[in-house]
Amino acid sequence: MNRKPLVVIVGPTASGKSMLALDVAIHFGGEIICADSRTVYKGMDIGTAKPSKADRALVPHHLLDIVEPNQPFTAADFKRLAQVAIEDIISRGKLPILVGGTGLYIDAIIFDYQFGKPADPERRAELQALTIEQLQHMCADEGIPLPTNELNRRHLVRAIELGGLISPQKSLRPETIVVGITTDRSELRTRIEARAHLMVDEGVLQEVQTLANAYGWKAEAMTANIYRIFRPVIEDKMTLNQAIELFITSDMQLAKRQITWLKRNQFIIWGEPAHLKTAIEHFVQQNNS
Repeated sequence: MNRKPLVVIVGPTASGKSMLALDVAIHFGGEIICADSRTVYKGMDIGTAKPSKADRALVPHHLLDIVEPNQPFTAADFKRLAQVAIEDIISRGKLPILVGGTGLYIDAIIFDYQFGKPADPERRAELQALTIEQLQHMCADEGIPLPTNELNRRHLVRAIELGGLISPQKSLRPETIVVGITTDRSELRTRIEARAHLMVDEGVLQEVQTLANAYGWKAEAMTANIYRIFRPVIEDKMTLNQAIELFITSDMQLAKRQITWLKRNQFIIWGEPAHLKTAIEHFVQQNNS
C-alpha cells in the first residue's frame, strides 16, 4: 500500500470516542491506536475506562498495557511507538485509527512534533521541589506555553524541561482526517456521572487498593484523577459518595481543558458521531480510489 491514510478521533473525556472508533474500525477494516496517557499503564483498567476485553477481541487495539505504573512514559515515547504501530497497520492493508483525549499525544503524531532530550535527574529534582504556582511563573518568565493541565506538577515540570516543543509544525500530516465529537455540557455531565458509578460497581476501589499496595501512592500513574480521588475513601477520610461527586467535578474540569486544547486545531471536523462517520467514509473512499 503506497498511501498512508490515518483517521484521528478526538473529543473530551466520556464523549463517545471509543465507541465511534470501534464502529469505524469494524466498518472500514481498521485497527485502533489508543492515545491516552493513562491506558498505557498495566493494571489500570477500571479507573482509566480502558477498552474492554470484548472490544479488544473484536478489533485490535495498540498501545495499551505497555508500561508498569511506576515507570516513566513520555509523549516522545508515545510518538515513537505510535508511528511504529501506524506503519505496521498500514503494511497489513488495514486502516489506522488514532483515538484519545491526550491532546499532546495526538498532536505529536498529526503535526510531527519533535521533542527535546531526556530529562536531567538533578534538574528534575530541583523543579519538583517547587510549588505549582512557582512552576507556572517559571513557564511565563521563559515564554513556555502552559500544558493542557496547568495544575499538574508533572506536566509543568516536563514543559520546562523541554523548553516548549522544538519547532512544532503547523501543517497537518498528509492523508489524515481529524474528527471531533461535539457534546453539550449537560449530556457530558450525564455521561461522566454514569461512568463514575459504573467504575464503582466494577470494583475501582479494589483496583486502587491493589495498585497502591503494589506501587505506592507516589508512583507516577497514581496521580490520575480517580486514583488520587479515591485514596481518602480507602483511608476512611472521605465517604464514597463524596469521592464520586469530586470525581465528576474533576472530570468535568478535565473535559473543559481538553476542549480548550482541541479548539486550537483548525483541522478538526466537528459533529455528531453519525456525521463524522460519513466524513470518514468519504475520506476512506478517496484514499482507496
